[in-house]
Amino acid sequence: MPEDRIDPWASETYDYGRLIEKFGIEQFSMERFPMPDPPIQFRRGVVFGCRGFDPVHRAIVDGTGFAVLTGLAPSGKMHFGHKMVLDQVLAYHRWGADVFVAVADIEAWGARGVPLDESRHLAIEEYILNYIALGLPQERTSIYSQSKRKDVMDIAFEMSRPVNWSTMKAVYGFTDETNMSHIMSPLVQVGDILHVQLDKYGGPRPTIVPVGVDQDPHIRLSRDIAKAFRYYSVQETEQGTGVFLKGDRPMEDLDAAETELLKHGKVEANKPYRALYPEMSVEEANLRMLELEHSRGSYGFFAPSSSYNMFMTALTGGKMSSSIPESAIFLTDTPEEAIKKMKAAVTGGRTTAEEQREQGGEPDICSVYEMFNFHLIESDDELAAVRKECLDGDRLCGACKAQAAELLESFLSDLAEKREAARDIVKEYMDD
Repeated sequence: MPEDRIDPWASETYDYGRLIEKFGIEQFSMERFPMPDPPIQFRRGVVFGCRGFDPVHRAIVDGTGFAVLTGLAPSGKMHFGHKMVLDQVLAYHRWGADVFVAVADIEAWGARGVPLDESRHLAIEEYILNYIALGLPQERTSIYSQSKRKDVMDIAFEMSRPVNWSTMKAVYGFTDETNMSHIMSPLVQVGDILHVQLDKYGGPRPTIVPVGVDQDPHIRLSRDIAKAFRYYSVQETEQGTGVFLKGDRPMEDLDAAETELLKHGKVEANKPYRALYPEMSVEEANLRMLELEHSRGSYGFFAPSSSYNMFMTALTGGKMSSSIPESAIFLTDTPEEAIKKMKAAVTGGRTTAEEQREQGGEPDICSVYEMFNFHLIESDDELAAVRKECLDGDRLCGACKAQAAELLESFLSDLAEKREAARDIVKEYMDD
């Protein structure tokens, strides 16, 4: 991976500690962000990082509205690595979010050369049917194609004004040889992320985008653009909460902010510095200013939040990929196909059974144990027992593979039945 950027289209492995340090990703933990009945990805540290998660956490705790946006790239099959994101989406929906699912057909065309009609077919067959089978409710859910939702394209065009070519090259590594549809696709993703805060889709509110960390450049770009269109900058200062009028905004906007903030408490004004210091938290002041901006004709978008999950290790080692069939178990695999892949999976076992009994296994580098940890074993106590037996040398790799095969057979058989049943209702989920 290049030292100065993350590539959303590369098949790479990542040093998560380095990403937190170099790119300013915040560490995520259940101690910091406690939530009711969290799925295993949250409980077990699979979701390791975030950006701007506090507004979303407050919405979850307070039971106020928020949105979750996820996208699917219709350029290959859905595997268990993709399922991790949907598991998070289902949790956010359960905690009160409106769900938006973007079929990234423009990105698939620009970055992968997949025709739009083929994208729709792949999206339904490989992803949306599985989403429904895995429990995505129709209520408060909107599934749409980038190419067919005009609001996405309008936002992408209008809000690309602060972005120049130097920024795109620095963030994405684009060169003079990069085609224009590829260059445009990140801006369309900005449209995806921000348009869910338009009034017709629920209005300005916290918005969470759960992704693999390779998608962080899209999040950073979207956050920067949302902030660029704000009237006010709200931040913690030595004097407490500060509200600052941005750029060349007229002073009447500062007067309007002062009037609004005075409704909720004392405010110290420093007009020459275009600054206000209200006696309230940064979070409350920011919310007041967002509401004011929206009432005065601005979008008033919340800067979108994100949560980042680790990548799954390929069954063959390295990063799981839809383009390498043996590296992943696809949700449309038959139980027989999945079991065959599982039996060939790379494990953390020793060279011989005797060595493993003496030295113990290494579950932290084992793709089979990772399947247990990320997906197949719901009980934390059961998972801890498997781990201990492996470390103590009381469990050999054959036993783990046999257990994983049994769990996969049950899961995939049940999923296949639900996927076929979903065909009768899939059109009811589609907005285009």
